[in-house]
Amino acid sequence: MKRVAMTAAVAAATMTLALASTGGASAQSKFQCEPGETYVMNVMVSAHPYWVPVYQGFKQAAAAMGCKTVFSGTPDYDITKQIASFEQDLVKKPAGVLLHPMQSDPFIESINGAIDGGISVVTFAADSPKSKRTAYITSDNLAEAKFAAEEIVKQVGDSAEYAVLENPGQSNHDLRVTALIAYMEKNYPNMKLVGRQASNQDSNAAYKATASMLQANPKLAALWIPEAGSAEGAVTAVLEAKAKVLIMHADVTPTTLEHIKAGNIHMALNPNQGVQGYMGFIATFLAAHPDLFDPFNDYKVSGYNPMQIPFIDNGFAVITKENADSFDLNKYMEGRDPS
Repeated sequence: MKRVAMTAAVAAATMTLALASTGGASAQSKFQCEPGETYVMNVMVSAHPYWVPVYQGFKQAAAAMGCKTVFSGTPDYDITKQIASFEQDLVKKPAGVLLHPMQSDPFIESINGAIDGGISVVTFAADSPKSKRTAYITSDNLAEAKFAAEEIVKQVGDSAEYAVLENPGQSNHDLRVTALIAYMEKNYPNMKLVGRQASNQDSNAAYKATASMLQANPKLAALWIPEAGSAEGAVTAVLEAKAKVLIMHADVTPTTLEHIKAGNIHMALNPNQGVQGYMGFIATFLAAHPDLFDPFNDYKVSGYNPMQIPFIDNGFAVITKENADSFDLNKYMEGRDPS
């Protein structure tokens, strides 16, 4: 299985936790939560299977340090409802929140209010870079886009028609799409973008958009999708049209995994979700406990939290028919507590 390596920041944080778990008494006493100390993971579309391994990783790291965790968010793809759920979490005064902001700027005020109130906030999978959040963990969306572009050209040639679905406003999805288009324009100018439609993680909208693009572009050779929910609708439209279209997408769901096994979807690029949650918790914990270290910088006179990690790359895996069984969520969850 192909993987993208994690950054040095991830390795360093992992070593820190290992030291806390196996080092001297002082390290053990510091890298532990106080009784009742709680950390929240907040998301939108909370029933989406993507969050399950992320939260499992989040809980594993928390358990290693005796911390409590809560899974929170909204079941809707609705920015107003997610902000409301985040603010409700803040009322309960957790030590920190690992947040997946549906959109970047609308969360700035709430994130900054949390930070000013002494609650650490780290973003994951999608970011709010203009806020005071202390860290951001995700897979390298530029690397994903480049990999997808090269694989598409490898499979359909460098003079073919392609299309994309997108979810405007969500930072990681936007980057996966815009970076692929830019890469194609720069490196494969004969690749023709013939369709670009918003599906907003709605499989029905993706189905209709893909059916429309297929009808308008009978020579469509490839389709790139920034997440798996839309891929579910897109593959249905392609199969119904009996079209020969190479489908690639980011993330994975049980449904798209079955399509990969059946050969209906070429491959998926899946962030290492467990690592994302595990390292996300560590970054959130450290942001809540900046007194654990004394860095060589001006944080004391500047008054900012010294635990600043602009970007942690959790890496991604390439899912194909050959390794698809390793990504069976039901098997992964056997014997695990889902709550």
